[in-house]
Amino acid sequence: MRTTTLGTKGPEVGVIGLGCMGMTFAYDTATPRDEATSISVIHQALDHGSTLIDTADVYGPFTNEELVGRALVGSHRDRAVLATKVGLYVSDPTGGPQSSPLIANNGRPDHVRAAIDDSLRRLGTDHVDLYQLHRVDPEVPIEETFGAMAEAVTAGKARHLGLSEVTVEQIKRAQAVHPVTSVQSEFSLWTRDVQAEVLPYCQDQGIALLPFSPLGRGFLAGRFSSFDDLPQDDFRRRNPRFQQDALRVNLAIVDRVRAVAERAAVTPAQVALAWVVAQGPWVVPIPGTKTPKYLLDNAGAGDVQLSEQDLTDLDALPAPEGGRY
Repeated sequence: MRTTTLGTKGPEVGVIGLGCMGMTFAYDTATPRDEATSISVIHQALDHGSTLIDTADVYGPFTNEELVGRALVGSHRDRAVLATKVGLYVSDPTGGPQSSPLIANNGRPDHVRAAIDDSLRRLGTDHVDLYQLHRVDPEVPIEETFGAMAEAVTAGKARHLGLSEVTVEQIKRAQAVHPVTSVQSEFSLWTRDVQAEVLPYCQDQGIALLPFSPLGRGFLAGRFSSFDDLPQDDFRRRNPRFQQDALRVNLAIVDRVRAVAERAAVTPAQVALAWVVAQGPWVVPIPGTKTPKYLLDNAGAGDVQLSEQDLTDLDALPAPEGGRY
């Protein structure tokens, strides 16, 4: 797989990373998890060059970091660029009316100081390569939260710091405290908000962009043709873009992605990922999967080079029907 770096000062990584959230959290939660398969997927990701491994303390909660820690025992840890996050917690595991866990912010410095030690224990390592603020806590100045995260760097517990789902103004405020290596945001062929301000600013500042949900939560890969295709107890069943009326309209986007894929002799998922990678030298998507065949498909996108005509056709895709959440 081709490689890049996390911005101008971050470590080298494969151009396609691996998001581990779905291995224990959010997607298809009614289906029992196969830990051995998930660990195998992480190992295969490393073997194929997807070296950026992304998790978070809130996934599970806590079980995702524990799983990743078990996968990265021994020499596997040396091959991984390990990223986790702080700043969210599950306030009510039983959830509200829709039985989805309730997530709350916590960016208080004391929480950050305790959370990094807890994450390192669960991950079975003495440091993480990238420590990210999952969401800005509106009740805590970002300078205070990021300052506590910077203490983790000083103590050798984290090598680099990142942000997630932030504005340019918030990036600037964090930069005044400590260098920002990466920004994680949703970015795909059907979610392009970051192209307006965040991506240009990151490119100018030498900051990596780590797109999550680069396959539109699986939709752009052509895996769903109706609402009934979604697994039971899957949060996408509450997502506006996956409601039947919106989904029916959005299938036209997938048809056009599929047409490019046929022309390029690759899969729709590889087209969607290759388009994201092509948006800048430090754009590293982190598609999530717990399935070996999808991992191989996603990793293969790291060597796909789309033509100018392909990129033009994809740039012209219509906006999706329905909001992100």
